[in-house]
Order: sequence, then structure tokens, then C-alpha cells
Amino acid sequence: MSASRSETTNALGPDEPDRGHDDDPGGPPVPEPEHGGDLLAALLDGMDAALCAFDAGGAVTHWNREAERILGWSAEEAVGRQGFAGWAVRAADAGEVEGRLMAAMDAPGRQVHEFALLKKDGGRVLVRMQSAGVRGADGKPAGVYCAFSEVHAQIDLERSIALSEALFEDGSWGVVLVDVDLRPTVVNAYAARALGTGRVTLLGRPLAELIVQGVEELEGALHHVLAEGAPDSPAELWVTLRTAEGERRRCWRSGFLRLASPLAEEPVPLGVAWLFQDVTDAKLAEQEADRLRFRWNQLYRAARTAAECEDPSEAAMAYLDFALAGFAEHALVDVAAGERLVRTAASPASAPGPVAPVSGGGIPVRYAPGHPALQAVDRIGSVRASGGAGAQSWARERQWPADARHALCTVLRSRGRTLGVLTFLRGPGRPAFERPDATFAESVAVRVAAALDLAAALGQPHPAPSPEPSGGGWG
Repeated sequence: MSASRSETTNALGPDEPDRGHDDDPGGPPVPEPEHGGDLLAALLDGMDAALCAFDAGGAVTHWNREAERILGWSAEEAVGRQGFAGWAVRAADAGEVEGRLMAAMDAPGRQVHEFALLKKDGGRVLVRMQSAGVRGADGKPAGVYCAFSEVHAQIDLERSIALSEALFEDGSWGVVLVDVDLRPTVVNAYAARALGTGRVTLLGRPLAELIVQGVEELEGALHHVLAEGAPDSPAELWVTLRTAEGERRRCWRSGFLRLASPLAEEPVPLGVAWLFQDVTDAKLAEQEADRLRFRWNQLYRAARTAAECEDPSEAAMAYLDFALAGFAEHALVDVAAGERLVRTAASPASAPGPVAPVSGGGIPVRYAPGHPALQAVDRIGSVRASGGAGAQSWARERQWPADARHALCTVLRSRGRTLGVLTFLRGPGRPAFERPDATFAESVAVRVAAALDLAAALGQPHPAPSPEPSGGGWG
């Protein structure tokens, strides 16, 4: 805000006499230091709100640049006028406006009003004005000062403040403000729950204390925003969190905004606003849908291929080749021969490749009691198993390839008879088999069993299935 002129900054009204020293009331007035009026004028001019002041008689004593910008009247034109009547307020409204403003001299605290003021060009502008009384050295009312701004600007400010408070309290997105050192300074309730910590606990701490995996990608995104600005679209970040219940893997759809100080001439980065939403469940459901779509598409392609095979055994191998893609590293087919299982087909143990008949097949596999393949036969269903410490010895003991870490054995059934066991094996880079995997494996086993049963019915050299054996007779 600006003072009308420097000589008015030490007095509330143009008619108020200058005062001398208190100890020499009859002496000449003491001149104010030259820089005092300039300093006050600069302070008033620099204010973001419009400011005007009235003396006890209602004459304008101060008028800053923001008031000039809003209404168009300069300080020279405004200072000294009696109230707003006839120039800044319509004559019909002048009495009410002046009465409400001057009443602030005797009222405690600040009074808030909304007025329609006149601009110099004849237009009208609705302003929100705060007024408060000014008291002299003797404690008596000496005038009124008023700060005002356009109502729409005030409403915009209030909306911004309300939005900030809502985001930091009740927002359905996580909001974290980080400083230029990438340390959180503000965390809302949603973000605190997502990170598994308290809103205050995280402040000032490195993100790596809570994020076990994925913190490099997150910090890289924050650095990029500080240097280059916000990206055009949200990013999906997978992270692993360290919580009291253990590690949790989550997917956050994240947006970033670079924060800059509005008070600096040039943008000064204050940090980054990181907004995110936990979309883990949706992403997992999407991945599961994609996986199912791919697997059933593979079975469809396998059926088309098997239909062109003259040899039913070749059709069985085709089903396994299509099933292995994206599902497992190895497939083994053990066919029942009497009370034993005979390995008849397998994928290569040393490198990926198609499933093929075992050279020199016909020798029974020596499965120890309790082997997952024998359990599948006993249960007439599927059995899942995984090797823990010493996984290589675990695989060798079960006569599986050395890189096997997870196994899924499912029984081969056709025409109400057990034909053998189909085993899928995964390496160390894959997760353990789950129930949806078993469902898919059972669907493959039904098709493989039908093909092997047809081969046996046509007299091809596969051992014929035996009657249902007891659990201890297999191996």
C-alpha cells in the first residue's frame, strides 16, 4: 500500500497539528527523519491488499497503489476527500457506507463488510473490506483504517485455503509435500495410512526409511520435477513398504507438482507436492485378467494345433508346449504302469525347449514316499510344493531339474481312471504356484490325459492305465 504523500504518514488527518517534544509542548515541531515517511510509503505500496485510512472527521489520509489499481483513483486524487461520497460510492449508498466504516472507531476488533464501490471509469466493483479503529496517544478514537480487496479475489483465496485444508485432512488422495532435500514436510491422513506411519512421525525423515524397494524411482521422479517441472501424466510406481506386519508391495498412481514461492521475483523452488492413490488391488486384478486371457488363449491355440496332429501323443506334447509359455520352466509326464510311475515325456532339464518323449523311456521313476507326485495320485487332485533352504538338494531328492524351486503336480484322469501325473516346475526367478495356477494346470491335464488315453486306445506304445492303486503302492 502507498501513502498519499510523505508528509501525511506521520498524521491521521491533514488538519491535525504537528506535535513537538513532550517535554517542550510549546516548542516548534520536531521534523521527522526523511527516511521515515519514505519507509512507510514503501511498506504501504508493497502490500497486496488495498488500504485506505480516514481521520476522526472522515477525511481520507492514506491511499496505496493497490487501492489505485482496483478503483483507478490515484493517491493525489483520493487523499483529502471527505469520505467516499460522490466519487467512490454512489450518493444513495454513501451515508450507509460511511456510517458503517466510521462505526469501527468505537467497536472492538475488526469489522468485515462488503460494499459496491465506484471505479474512476464509472464501473462498479464489489469489495470485501476489513476496518478497525485507530486510537491516538491519549487513547481516544483518532480514525479508521480499511483494507479491502475484490470479492472474487478473496473468494479465490478462500477456495485455495479450503482446498489445501481438505487435501491435508480428508482427501481421497495421499498428499506429501517434500522439501528440496526430498524430506517430507507435510503428510495428510491418507498418505500416513498408505505409508503405515503417523503424520508427524514421517516429517523430516528420508523416504528410504519406509520404502524398501522402489525408493530410487520415486526419488528420481522428485528430482526430475524439481529440475524440469511436473510430468504431463500420472506415473504408476511399484514400491515395497517396511511395516510392523512385514513388507508389503503396493502400486501408487502418482502425480507431481513443483512448488515455487509466490513472493520471489524469480521462481524459487520450495519442494514438490506428491499426490498419489493406492491402486494395488485394481492393478493386481488387471494383471490377473491379462494372465487368464493369455493362458486361455494359449489353450485355444494348443487345441487348434492338437486337432491337426495325427498322433495323439504328439497332440499331448503340443498342449504342454503352449501351456509352458509364461507359466513354468519345466513339464514332466509320468504315466502309470502297474503300481509305478514311468517318465514318458519331459522338457529339457538344462535349457528351455519343447516337451518331447524321453529317450529310452519305460524305466520307472523311484519316487520316495510322500513325493508330491504320489500325493497327487492319492488325492486325485493337485499338490503344490516349494523348496526352502538347500533348494538344489530338495529338487535332486525329488528327481527334478536342479533349478526347480516350486512344483505343481496334478493327476492325469480320463474315463474315470488315473493315467499318471503331470508336473510343472518353476525356477528361482518365479513366485510359488497359487490356487489359480492349479486351476489352469488341471485344465491342461484334462486335455493331455484325453490325448494319452486316445494314444493308448489306438495301441501306441504307452503303458496302459492300471486300476486305482493304494497310496503306498506308487513310487
